[in-house]
Amino acid sequence: MLTGWLEFAAAFLVFFLSHSLPVRPPLKPWLQARLGRVGFTLFYSFLSLAVLVWLIGAAGRAPFVPLWGWFPWQNHVTLALMLPVCLLLATALARPNPFSFGGAGNARFDPARPGIVRLTRHPLLVALALWAGAHLVPNGDLAHALLFGTFATFATLGGRIIDRRKRRDMGADWDRLIAAMQAAPPRPASWLATAIRAVLGLLLYATLIWLHPHLFGVSPLP
Repeated sequence: MLTGWLEFAAAFLVFFLSHSLPVRPPLKPWLQARLGRVGFTLFYSFLSLAVLVWLIGAAGRAPFVPLWGWFPWQNHVTLALMLPVCLLLATALARPNPFSFGGAGNARFDPARPGIVRLTRHPLLVALALWAGAHLVPNGDLAHALLFGTFATFATLGGRIIDRRKRRDMGADWDRLIAAMQAAPPRPASWLATAIRAVLGLLLYATLIWLHPHLFGVSPLP
């Protein structure tokens, strides 16, 4: 039992260190100088995914301490919430977004056609919060409650932290872009690109349902 909890605690610690240290000076400029901006993004993404997989696996290997029971309807909640998660990911990833993390080509951001950023400055954090909440419902043991509860809290509070940092870094550009974006109609930057990304989101949704039993040993279907 002690070994399982120690691995879970170690995975949690490494997860937070891997998400905080690489993006702070002087480590981030040092890494970017050696890997390039694209290389740093790929390295950071791979590191984050690898540690997340380890953390989820460690939660499954931790001692089982039940908090609430499982019922078939809980899977329906997860399936329903994961659809907007996949659509948010497909819509937001690799798109200009100077207000949050994960943006690509932020210099090309057009506040008159902000896309998903018009609805939320932090679409990836919203997706993370929905993902965590969706998986918290059917996983009623202590380790998974700590895992998904922490992620949901982190995603909810993370937007405020990023807002403060971005507002400080962007200066007057923050207020100018926010005002221009709020004045713009809520329309996608490109209807065709949005349609393509929506199809990719649906494909991601179907793929995750298919892969889930193979990756995590549990089928998400009721």
